[in-house]
Amino acid sequence: MAAMAGLGRSFDIAPIAAGAAFSLRDCLGVTFICTGNDTFTLTCSDSFGGSYATPGNTIVNKATNTSTNGTAAWVSGTQAASNAVTISSGTVAFYVSGDSLPDGKSYVKVSAGGSGLVTAVFHDLVAQRKVDNLAIRGA
Repeated sequence: MAAMAGLGRSFDIAPIAAGAAFSLRDCLGVTFICTGNDTFTLTCSDSFGGSYATPGNTIVNKATNTSTNGTAAWVSGTQAASNAVTISSGTVAFYVSGDSLPDGKSYVKVSAGGSGLVTAVFHDLVAQRKVDNLAIRGA
């Protein structure tokens, strides 16, 4: 059995995602992977160019890693329910399910308070597609 590439089959990705708006259309959710000594704040909207506001306190579960290069193990953890995550070093990852957003809100954005970096991994794609046919998430 031949292996299949993951991009287009099980995930889509936006490597530089801080402050950018993305659609959750055709996927069940997104994992934001954030690095840097910073606070990362989640907002949502009902349209790409709409007004972004807090989705409520949806972030409880997170995973942290003391490294940014894969040389340390991930550690699962929780925090008080919030729409923001703060780290002082290393990496933090948190999942946002489309189901956790208020009704009608399907666009998300994670903003860094300073110079933190954000990558967005959209997963559990509803339909498998060739990479040439993936939806443009930032539109």
